[in-house]
Amino acid sequence: MRILMPWGLVLLASALGLQAGDPGGAQKTAAIVPLHGEITDVTAESIKRRIDAAIKKGATTIVLDLDTPGGLVTSSIAIADAIRNLSDVRTVAWVNPDAISGGSLVAVACDEIVMARSSRMGDSQVIMGDLTGVQAVPEDLKAKAYSPVLHDFKTSARRNGYSEVLAEAFVIPEREVWWLENVRNGDREFVFREEKEKRLHEGDHAPKEGVEKPDIDWKLVESYYDELLKTNVPVRQPIDGEDQLLVVSPGEAIAYGFCKGIVSDESDLRSRYGLAQIIRLEPLWSESLAHWLTSVYVRGFLLIVLFLAAYVEFHTPGVGLAGLVALIALAIFVGAPYVTGLANVWEIVLIAAGLLLICLELFVIPGFGIAGISGVMMVLTGLVATFIPDEPGRTFPSLFPALPTTLHGLRIAVITLVSSMTASLIGMIMLSRFLPRVPVFNKLIPANPTPSQVLVEDPYRGAARVGDVGVAEGMLRPAGKARFGSMLVDVVTQGELIDASATVEVIERRGNRVVVRAVRG
Repeated sequence: MRILMPWGLVLLASALGLQAGDPGGAQKTAAIVPLHGEITDVTAESIKRRIDAAIKKGATTIVLDLDTPGGLVTSSIAIADAIRNLSDVRTVAWVNPDAISGGSLVAVACDEIVMARSSRMGDSQVIMGDLTGVQAVPEDLKAKAYSPVLHDFKTSARRNGYSEVLAEAFVIPEREVWWLENVRNGDREFVFREEKEKRLHEGDHAPKEGVEKPDIDWKLVESYYDELLKTNVPVRQPIDGEDQLLVVSPGEAIAYGFCKGIVSDESDLRSRYGLAQIIRLEPLWSESLAHWLTSVYVRGFLLIVLFLAAYVEFHTPGVGLAGLVALIALAIFVGAPYVTGLANVWEIVLIAAGLLLICLELFVIPGFGIAGISGVMMVLTGLVATFIPDEPGRTFPSLFPALPTTLHGLRIAVITLVSSMTASLIGMIMLSRFLPRVPVFNKLIPANPTPSQVLVEDPYRGAARVGDVGVAEGMLRPAGKARFGSMLVDVVTQGELIDASATVEVIERRGNRVVVRAVRG
């Protein structure tokens, strides 16, 4: 008995330790997958790749290190879908320190949420924005814009045991949330204002004589225990006003049932989950480069380079460096979003077909008509379309977007294109007027030739200029020859016949063509 009891206690303690820190009993390797910065299509593809790589490396716990202000709705939902589709892998969202907007959507999709000591999550309203700022979704688009986000939040809430009321309060500012407690069994529940009034019998009229007013089973929660402060904290009701979006701190997230604990660093992760090894999977340099190349400012700069290089190429003889620069800028402008999933094949085909029509108009078809205008419109449409992410149900030839995320992309595209074209026009004016005189740039755009450089060599060596007088060698009918000093020159009259030996005067000279008239008197 003295021998069995200690071993029994050891086994019991070990089992309890596994249940508290490592429920699977075999989850000894974790992979930290950082999700930092704005969430885009590039981010979504990178997260999926790194999750697959973590599983191949034997990780049975995947920790998403979240520090993000959110981003594209479609990209955030894609990451949440990838997380929920995992099996036999525990996913942990480590809010470190921010999981705002789409970051909260990703966090609640994970099996658990842990937070740094100073962190926050929430504020997930769907918005539309551009280079000038952000704005709320118009009323006629709210149902279409909010539905996928609310559905995703509620799906994760039901899956992981979170309050659907709080999940909705993350997204919709008009929701007023109250925290109630059952006076009989101590259960606590989050409800909207209408349900709160119903449970507290607010607004009930005074009972009739002889009829008792029903007992109230619920009351407002007055305080909660804050794990960080290690003390009870009074609750301010409602916990989320109708003009606010829910944002929770670590202490609130624990009390509300979102957060499982406080994790300050990787050592806390090791001790909490009983990990023997932690691997960290950062984004590839190519993914970081793709993210940079698809930023609106870089794409705007590429458009400026493209337009200016094309201008220089069309104003210099032959095919040279400027044309190569224009092609490279176009390839990067279209290729980066295509590789990251932002652009589609039909957009590239549209741009290529438009360029082909423009070339046909310039080099084959005289003038500039239907082919050229159609080509320009196709190129501009293709360039704009590369800014717009995919939208469910929107396929070629249905081009115009309807969701706030895609409308945001369209607005960004128009602003970027107009700004780049304006900057390019200013650059073209500078190139044509000032830069030809600069030593470096005059090799790209030669200066206009001087009259002496374009003057045809004079075959008559200075003779037979306008105003010179000579003698007709023979009859001019109207063409013939005239002698000016010692030089014999081919001349022509304006239609009159001039006798031989008559005195003639040069009245016009264009290259080798010398026009004369008879001198009277």
